[in-house]
Amino acid sequence: MSEESRRYSEGMATRREVFGDAYVDASEAGKDEFNDAFLTLIAESAWGHVWSRSNWTRRERSIVTIALLAGLGHHEELALHIRATANTGATVEDVREALLHVAIYAGIPAANTAMKIARKTLDDIARSP
Repeated sequence: MSEESRRYSEGMATRREVFGDAYVDASEAGKDEFNDAFLTLIAESAWGHVWSRSNWTRRERSIVTIALLAGLGHHEELALHIRATANTGATVEDVREALLHVAIYAGIPAANTAMKIARKTLDDIARSP
């Protein structure tokens, strides 16, 4: 198996562990000629190279990812990764602490928006069956 194929397979397995089969299946169903190379890049790089490394736990990667997405203002991805905490082991307290760091190191406006997104996302999770 080539390095690319191994990274892709490992990345897709990790992505499924973090986001769940339903999310990944829906994403894969939207794959087409236009976005195929992009989605492959994400599977191999983000999921196969970074998220699959054993140096940090999934919980630790989740916390760092949430802080980075909040600080950079990537709101859709932030909500997605907050939903994924159910699979990564990051807690509500972890999310709160990450966003406190965002407030200090990336700014109050970024953290304020992220707190609103986190609150809504966490409330949605709590209401889900």
